[in-house]
Amino acid sequence: MKEKLEAFGRLLQIMDNLREKCPWDREQTFETLRNLTIEETYELADAIIERNLYNIRNELGDLMLHIVFYAKIGSETNDFDIKSVLDTISEKLIFRHPHIFGGTDVHDSPEMVKKNWEELKIKEGNHSVLGGVPKSLPAMIKANRIQDKVSAVGFDWDEPSQIWDKVQEELNEFRKEVVHMDKSKMEEEFGDLLFSVINAARLYHIDPETALEKTNRKFIRRFEYLEEKTLKKGRKLRDMTLNEMNSIWEEAKKK
Repeated sequence: MKEKLEAFGRLLQIMDNLREKCPWDREQTFETLRNLTIEETYELADAIIERNLYNIRNELGDLMLHIVFYAKIGSETNDFDIKSVLDTISEKLIFRHPHIFGGTDVHDSPEMVKKNWEELKIKEGNHSVLGGVPKSLPAMIKANRIQDKVSAVGFDWDEPSQIWDKVQEELNEFRKEVVHMDKSKMEEEFGDLLFSVINAARLYHIDPETALEKTNRKFIRRFEYLEEKTLKKGRKLRDMTLNEMNSIWEEAKKK
């Protein structure tokens, strides 16, 4: 523990020096750091998808720097500092884990922990179960979080298999609107279809964002193989038939 505290103290000291002496660091504000923090978060997400432990460690360090940076800026206006940031999260964790730090019995059930968590958040001042869902989250992640949160308070299917009737219902409604080619209604029904498919992923313990990203990467890998093989044959994709491309695509699936 001593070594960890010393390492954290070293980072705080480095941040103090940078903020005082570095022209770039002196100019930064909450607003100028915001987009950089988002970028660092996505870089961490990439490292996790790739299971690159070396990069995960490095990207966690970059995010830690941003947390320390925000706290340093907050301390300059006496609004908050790194101690108050750490105290706040510690107090929040203790309050939201009464089964660890209090007398609440959750019967060793992760689902009961989630239910208690949402109820405690409402006691903290969130007037809605969905009040804590960030507005700027990507739509797929937001849909998954919405469904997860309402599930924690009992708004959910009795059995996961029940979702398939809903998925089929939404697919049929979308196909009906396709016939009429009303873009507004097609968009609405397609959104409902996606929402139900994301719900299916949640019910079967699949993270939809991760699953789709893995499929994106798989598609890119196979398409790049298709491009490479086509170039080696001295041809261009636009000059090939779909059957010819599919033949190489099947090869790519075996790689």
